Amino acid sequence: MPPVFPMLTVLSMFYYMCLRRRARTATRGEMNSRRAIESNTRALPINVEIVQYAKEVLDFSSHYGSENSMSYTMWNLAGIPNVYPSSGDFTQTAVFRTYGTWWDRCPSARLPFKRTPSTFCSQDYVELAFEEPVYPTAVHILETYHPGAIVRILACSANPYSQNPPAEVRWEILWSEAPTKVNGPQARQFTPCIKQINFPTNLIRLEVNSSLLDYYTELDAVVLHGVKERPVLSLKTSMIDMNDIDEDEDDEKFACGMDTLNKQFSIVTLREWPTNGYFDKLPYELIQLILSHLTVPDLCRLAQTCKLLYQHCCDPLQYIHLSLQPYWARINDTSLEYLQSRCTLIQWLNLSWTGNRGAISVSGFSRFLKVCGSELVRLELSCGHFLNETCLEVITEMCPNLQELNLSSCDKIPPQAFNHIAKVGSLKRLILYRTKVEQTALLSILNFCSELQHLSLGSCVMIEDYDLIASMMGAKCKKLRSLDLWRCKNITESGIAELASGCQLLEELDLGWCPTLQSSTGCFTNLARKLPNLQKLFLTANRSVCDTDIEELAANCTHLRQLDILGTRMVSPASLRRLLESCKDLSLLDVSFCSQIDNRVVLELNANFPNVFIKKSFTQ
Repeated sequence: MPPVFPMLTVLSMFYYMCLRRRARTATRGEMNSRRAIESNTRALPINVEIVQYAKEVLDFSSHYGSENSMSYTMWNLAGIPNVYPSSGDFTQTAVFRTYGTWWDRCPSARLPFKRTPSTFCSQDYVELAFEEPVYPTAVHILETYHPGAIVRILACSANPYSQNPPAEVRWEILWSEAPTKVNGPQARQFTPCIKQINFPTNLIRLEVNSSLLDYYTELDAVVLHGVKERPVLSLKTSMIDMNDIDEDEDDEKFACGMDTLNKQFSIVTLREWPTNGYFDKLPYELIQLILSHLTVPDLCRLAQTCKLLYQHCCDPLQYIHLSLQPYWARINDTSLEYLQSRCTLIQWLNLSWTGNRGAISVSGFSRFLKVCGSELVRLELSCGHFLNETCLEVITEMCPNLQELNLSSCDKIPPQAFNHIAKVGSLKRLILYRTKVEQTALLSILNFCSELQHLSLGSCVMIEDYDLIASMMGAKCKKLRSLDLWRCKNITESGIAELASGCQLLEELDLGWCPTLQSSTGCFTNLARKLPNLQKLFLTANRSVCDTDIEELAANCTHLRQLDILGTRMVSPASLRRLLESCKDLSLLDVSFCSQIDNRVVLELNANFPNVFIKKSFTQ
């Protein structure tokens, strides 16, 4: 498709080259100021383009860094580039928590929801606010390491700085594409061809999928180009964009029909047919099986054809497992109300990413669970910023059979609310990553939820004494199989000893970026001897890991599949060879920034152990 604004695009590229050169010496405040350039394009009713960097990071699903730091955090996306055009692993960039498929191949991996549309592949997101609302003409994303994770760019009609929030919040896709494999980890400026939208925006959302990457993707900055008034296309340069004519069709494509879903849920007038053709000859169960392959919007469309299919499409058995995450932008209280009669038997429910900016109210969520919560076994609520103490209380009262609860990045829930979770004694999986859970509430949960098998406490910064938490786990959670203590700030060898003695079924343990653990205390040796079933062990950024620890793992943890010892200075090539010879199932070994392991050693190990992905990161 030819460029809509050929002259403007050329001038924008020239201007941005000048902007990059100046960015190396200018301050963040200077470069965030509004800039404009004049265009000689006569086809446009207004000839001023605004170029701006992100002013603020509003929301995100995960990041590699700490909540109390700027290193590797999403907050680095605000302002001018810190690294670009350099390539490599830099702490001043924004990095998500995961990459590749390793997290899907460990004991804590969760089963996927069926009926997820093939067009939805997003795993993480970040939302950025800009100073000026504009009609976007271009979005530049500066990727500095392992690019290629961006799969979707969206624009929002709501102005985050407006004193009067709109009655309706609308999201439009500017660009989307399936994950692609990019050759090489070098930096690039990613500038996809975006579509025009019919409202100004200063809120941009990036969605990523890192499953094809060999390492963490790193983002440095986002540049939004746009004009203040809606462009009028020139017939001399471009045909009329059909997206502007048929906006309703585009909306339905974006949300896979969810834009009209509320109306479809409530259809009551259906056409009468004398017979149902061949459907009358099919067993009810066979029709149900056929329909089980349809997405939720397709079910809603099919329900409008005739009474027979309406009956099948509204059968609660079609909604045993329901993921509404792919339609996060269109789900609201009305959607939940219409779904109630269909979800009376629901067992798995995914509401991750939904309900923000007032789309789902506490009362709407509560009404839904009171009708549909009795059979719930699994509840996914990641990044649900509408959740408060009342919501958690309703969950614990209305979902007596709940076994899995995901509250990842629900950072708006107040600390005292987590006490309610202790009432759900049947819990087997609890994800509290990046929440404000406090020590008292967590001790109560561990005391009463003795069936826990999977527990994530990564980046929970309000817990004061992780040794006490580890001691309680060792005493009460004997069935624990996976434990995420990523960036827990104060666990010591004492807590590790209690944990290893009491939770000997552990298969996965993440102790990445735990600065108070020292190999000289024997804590890692103790882990290796007490936990022979370990399949995944992350000791990321622990400088004290040494050859003795690696040799103990080789001798005792022969089922090991994933090991991260990034940053250690004390591990030699000889001990790694013994580990690789002993652990035949090892598939991931991260030795980035290990001073004794240079590129020559990595090449040698790769040649001798081709089934192991050995990662060696770099900085230029």
